[in-house]
Amino acid sequence: MVAVYNKELLSWYLITLKLRETVESGLPKISTRNESTELIDRHHQQQQQPQDPHVRKLQQEPSEALRIAVENNGAENVSKDETGPPESDWVISIRDKLEQACQDDEACSWAKLSIFRIPHYLKDGEDKAYIPQIVSIGPYHHGKKRLRQMDRHKWRCLHRILRRTSHEISLYLDSVKEVEEKARACYEGTISMSSNEFVEMMVLDGCFVIELFRGVAEGFQELGYPRNDPVFSMRGSMHTLQRDMIMLENQIPLFILDQLLSLQLGNPDQKGLVAKLALWFFDPLMPTDEPLTKLSRNRLKSLSYATTFNPLSDQSELHCLEVFRQSLLHSDPKPEPRAWIKRWSHSNRVADKRRQQLIHCVTELREAGIKFKKRKTDRFWDIQFKDGILRIPRLLIHDGTRSLFLNLIAFEQSHFDCSNDITSYVIFMDNLINSPEDVGYLHYCGIIEHWLGSDAEVADLFNRLCQEVVFDINDSYLSTLSVEMNRYYNHRWNAWRASLKHNYFSSPWAIISVIAAFVLLVLTLTQTFYGVYGYY
Repeated sequence: MVAVYNKELLSWYLITLKLRETVESGLPKISTRNESTELIDRHHQQQQQPQDPHVRKLQQEPSEALRIAVENNGAENVSKDETGPPESDWVISIRDKLEQACQDDEACSWAKLSIFRIPHYLKDGEDKAYIPQIVSIGPYHHGKKRLRQMDRHKWRCLHRILRRTSHEISLYLDSVKEVEEKARACYEGTISMSSNEFVEMMVLDGCFVIELFRGVAEGFQELGYPRNDPVFSMRGSMHTLQRDMIMLENQIPLFILDQLLSLQLGNPDQKGLVAKLALWFFDPLMPTDEPLTKLSRNRLKSLSYATTFNPLSDQSELHCLEVFRQSLLHSDPKPEPRAWIKRWSHSNRVADKRRQQLIHCVTELREAGIKFKKRKTDRFWDIQFKDGILRIPRLLIHDGTRSLFLNLIAFEQSHFDCSNDITSYVIFMDNLINSPEDVGYLHYCGIIEHWLGSDAEVADLFNRLCQEVVFDINDSYLSTLSVEMNRYYNHRWNAWRASLKHNYFSSPWAIISVIAAFVLLVLTLTQTFYGVYGYY
């Protein structure tokens, strides 16, 4: 009897251990019940003989323990089911993207960003104005199939530089490698290039740019290139190269160019020289027909140039487009917007598209008595209005003007700390020009000189330049001038006087006719007076 009792306890003890192992191993509930059921059936098969009441009582007690263990196992499984299924791949991918965004936000230094990608809303229909045609500078258009033809000329240029200076290529690679992260921070977004590829591109493109700058300033033949070189000469594709290299997406940081030029010349103190060479190189793109005279060239060399734009200062975030823009805005400071206007503008940075109308067009202003005259200065943006006379400097429009203005406007739209002076000027001219007749009259006054096919093309150029540009007129340097012009335009006496002059004093014959009519009227009145006087 004691042996049977011990055997029963041992059997139920083994069953309990098995159930505990099953629960701890996390097996499904169904499999646990099946195993428990098999063990119980096996036990019942062994216990077919009758047992006395004490044995049955002991058998019922382990059964109660078995029931509690099974129920506990089921409760644990139910609680696990209530926690829900594991995260799906979709949620995991979203978490990965958020983590990547956090890393990008921490890695990017927005303060150093200066070479932007053109926003898609500005590119609409104007891709050719923003995308280089024959040469890529920097990573944005690097490796494009239609631009690869110029790569062999870049390598030819680098080979000639190394042979002329007797330098090893490792000198340039190691120098640029030290500032790789600083250079990457100048570009928008992540540059998907390895470290070696990025450094190689910087050295190759940078040396190519410097060689072009030096060739224009010193002469390509002085650098060892033949006069009939297909690239390094003053003929052929030079104009297209200048247009490509002034584009916003086709830039290289200026400190990279300064560093490479210092290595070539063997003088580490060359900061600012590249900026001066760039102004020489891009001078044909200036929107004025005043050439860079000898006096202007001497001014670039002198220290007096530092009073307006000093390329010798520490402006390591600059690139050639920004240097060119600052050279356009040199000389005397432009008038600032009124204080209350400026405060309102900075507190409301989102401009209202409906409030971009500065002034009326040329035809309407002429009807209000406003005269137009050419102002003799090379500062094309320096517009003045006084005593009903609008004086505008001469503007030269050529086939590269559209691309130049679009890239300058895109830079001002992208760079938050940049002024909007070029945008202000272009929108002002856009308001003036609504039709080919407006262009024709400005051309008659000597204000606009163009090399395009017709006046209609010039009108279309200005009307399309700022189609998608959001601009705040209150933050414009021409805001005060526009207020004065509109005040003059809204004065009725000015319109009446202009109408009288236009209708009756527009030519000598009209003046003679008016005088004759006046004399005839006086004689008629005199005759009438004496006739009535004699009657009485």
